[in-house]
Amino acid sequence: MTSWAGRTAAEISAAVREKRVTPREVAAEHLARIERLDGRVGAFRAVRAEAALAEADEVAARGYFDRLPLAGVPVAVKDNLAVRGESTRVGSAATPDTPADRDHVTVARLRAAGAVVVGLTNVPELCVFGTTDGVLGTARNPWDPTRSAGGSSGGSAAAVAAGMVPIALGNDGMGSLRIPAANCGLVTIKPGHGVVPTGAGDSDWFGMSENGPLATTVEDARLMLSVLAGDEPALRSEAGPLRVAVSLRSPLAGVTVSRPYTAAAREAAGVLMKAGHQVRRADPPYPMSLAVTSLVHWTAGTAADARHLDAHLLTRRTRVHAGLGRLFLDRARSGAAREQLRRRLEPFFADHDVLLTPALARRSPKAGPWHERGWLSNVLANTNYSPLTPPWNLTGWPAMSVPCGTLPSGAPCAVQLVGRPGTEYQLLEVAEQLQERNPWRRTAPMN
Repeated sequence: MTSWAGRTAAEISAAVREKRVTPREVAAEHLARIERLDGRVGAFRAVRAEAALAEADEVAARGYFDRLPLAGVPVAVKDNLAVRGESTRVGSAATPDTPADRDHVTVARLRAAGAVVVGLTNVPELCVFGTTDGVLGTARNPWDPTRSAGGSSGGSAAAVAAGMVPIALGNDGMGSLRIPAANCGLVTIKPGHGVVPTGAGDSDWFGMSENGPLATTVEDARLMLSVLAGDEPALRSEAGPLRVAVSLRSPLAGVTVSRPYTAAAREAAGVLMKAGHQVRRADPPYPMSLAVTSLVHWTAGTAADARHLDAHLLTRRTRVHAGLGRLFLDRARSGAAREQLRRRLEPFFADHDVLLTPALARRSPKAGPWHERGWLSNVLANTNYSPLTPPWNLTGWPAMSVPCGTLPSGAPCAVQLVGRPGTEYQLLEVAEQLQERNPWRRTAPMN
C-alpha cells in the first residue's frame, strides 16, 4: 500500500490527476498522521477533520483535475489568515472566536487550485515573536522537540516538517517564514512586495509582511508560489551564471553568527561555484541604524494589529511591544527609513545578482512558555538568533530560506538567498541547484 503522508505536493497532485488515489484517501491519511503526532509537535490550533474530508470529496467531484495544480493536496493555513467557517485567533485570547464568512484571497486561490485545508496552525500572539508559543498552543521543532519551531509561522513549518501536510501557508513580516523554515529544514520564499496579495483590510505591517509557501522541496515551493501569485505553474529556467555575493556577518552590530551557520553558507557557496556561478565574499553596506529601524517597524506593526483588541487580554510581552510601537506609528507609516535603506542597498545589488547569507545566527531557543517571560528577554532571544531576516522585509525584496547541512544536534541548518525585486523564480532556481547538488532529507524522522 502506498503511503501518501510524507510525499510532496507535486507527487500527490500527479497521483490524483492520474486517478491512482482519491483526494479523500489522501486527506484521511494526513488527518490520521496529525492525530498520531500533533500531541508531541503542537502544530495545529484547529484541525478540520470532517470539513477537510468533505472538501476532498468536493475536489473529487469537480472532474477536471488537469486544471488543478494542487489537486487533492492537503494544506495547513497559518492562524492569521481567514478560512471560511473557522475563527481566526492569531494566537490570542483577545481575538473573537467568530467564524470567518469568507476565505482570505490566498486561501481561496489554494482551494481553487484543488488544495484541501486540513487545519489552522499555531502562532505566537499577534504573530509578533520568533518562538511559537502562547495561550493557544506551543509549536515544537519535529527534528528536535526540545526546541521551538520558530515563529511566527512556526505551526505551519512544524506541520510540514513532521509530514502532517506536504505544504503550508504562512507569512513573513520580519522573518516569520524564513526563521521556522530554517529551524525545521524546509524551503520557503518571502516574495517581493506585490507578488502575492496580502488582502484588503488585513494588517501587513506597513507593506513589510508577505504571504508565502512552506514546503519540503523547491519544486513544491515554486508550485505553491505560482498558485498564490495567480500565475501559471512556473517551469524551471536555467539561472546562471549569476554573480553571487557571500556575506557571513550579522547585519546587527554586536550579534555574531555561530560556526554551524557560517559553515553552511560556505558549503552553499562552494556548491554554487561548482554550478558555474561567480561567487565572492562581499558584505552589504548595512547602516548602523538598522537595529533601530527594525525595532521601530516591528513594534509599530504590533501596535497597529492590537489597536482594536482588549489590552487586558493580551500577554504582557505583547502589551509592552504594542505600547512601545504606538510611539512609532507615524514614523513607520511614513516609509522614509525603509526608502533610505533601499537606496543604500541598491548599488550593492547592481553589482550582485544574489546575496547568500546564513539563515540564522544560532539554533532556536528552547521550546517553552516564552509568552510568560518578560518583553526584554523575548526581544533579546529573538534578536540573537534571527538577525539576518528583517532587512529584506524593510526593503520589500524577495528572500528565501534553503536547507544546507546539519547542526551538531542533527537538526537541519540553512542558508538565506536574497535578490532584487522580481527575481523570485531566479532565487528558486538557485535553490534548486543547491538541492540537486546537496540533497536534504525531506521530513523529520517521526513515527
